[in-house]
Amino acid sequence: MDTEIFLQENQENLNNILRPFQQELNRGQRLADFLKQCVRCLGRDDFLQLEELLSSKTAQNVEDEEALNECRPLFQTLREYTSEQVEKYRFAFIEDLSRLAEEAELPIEIDFPRFTVLKGIEGEIDFSKRSTTINKKVLKSIDPRRIVTATLRLKKQLYDRPFDPQAFVDSLYATYTKINQQEDAAPGHPVGIQQFYLEYVISLQSKAFFINMDKSKFRGYSLDQFSVDLWRYFAAGIGGTSNGMMLQLRPGRNNSLWLIDSDGERRQITGISFQEKTI
Repeated sequence: MDTEIFLQENQENLNNILRPFQQELNRGQRLADFLKQCVRCLGRDDFLQLEELLSSKTAQNVEDEEALNECRPLFQTLREYTSEQVEKYRFAFIEDLSRLAEEAELPIEIDFPRFTVLKGIEGEIDFSKRSTTINKKVLKSIDPRRIVTATLRLKKQLYDRPFDPQAFVDSLYATYTKINQQEDAAPGHPVGIQQFYLEYVISLQSKAFFINMDKSKFRGYSLDQFSVDLWRYFAAGIGGTSNGMMLQLRPGRNNSLWLIDSDGERRQITGISFQEKTI
């Protein structure tokens, strides 16, 4: 018999025996590690993480394991404890978040688990994942102080910048006119909002950027900034561009962007146009 074939066949045979044995060992190790996590949570009274662990599929696997069936009544007792503690914490959390926001002069509105600050800043708290999402950015914390700090930072980026509503709408009209001229479109013809947003951001760049397009020279203008600036323009009530043109946003779903409209509502917008002011 060829030695190489002999060795390969027996190697495969042993692997076939080992594989299910190793899988069972790995499964047992996962259950043991899970129980160790529960023990650590109890040691520091981390009821938030413990609640998450006890609601997981692994907890169910532990309860179904014959050798660990004593865990079932213990888990039930712990679920009742963590549920009670989380509910208490939720009320304290809302009070702390409201107080800290007021101290920071942050105009927050809480409809747990969601909260809003002015127009264009939206957050959601996820106790089970111990995270807070603010305008789609995830903060890996549910500490009210960190939430207020992060929200205040975003509020400063969006609202504490110098803003001239007249100059803003005039700059939008300039970009709109440029696109219409390039496409030989009639005045008042809607421009796709994604194309418009790209062209508008390009219009904000300095001459130095076009000479050397290094990222350090790029002037960012996030969709959140664009959305909030639109709202600030609408809220200013100045009536349109310097030459009497009125901004219109067209709602829709295809190739859209989520923006704040003249009613202060976040909507999917597909097009933008300027129309002559009617008397």
